[in-house]
Amino acid sequence: MSFYDRVYEAVVRIPEGKVATYGQIAASLGSPKASRAVGYALHFNPRPGIIPCHRVVNRNGRLAPAFAFGGIDAQKKLLLSEGVEVHDDYTVDLERYAVRRL
Repeated sequence: MSFYDRVYEAVVRIPEGKVATYGQIAASLGSPKASRAVGYALHFNPRPGIIPCHRVVNRNGRLAPAFAFGGIDAQKKLLLSEGVEVHDDYTVDLERYAVRRL
């Protein structure tokens, strides 16, 4: 199984109404320094809507400025639809919304 496939499997486990960071996903795959590779994999998500890449944010809770499926406002809209509060600066409260484990 490729690294990308493992990323997609991890992202599918993020429940609705929660987020994970690129670093959390990388660490859960045994590659804690591969957060950029996680982001790259998500940019090429083969099944948007099934693999919920909108639930992945950076280590500060910031949404992706270059969200591949409609931009940052589309990511914000998807998170809001799941009950995740997104602040005006396009961040989410990781204490409140981050998954604890993948």
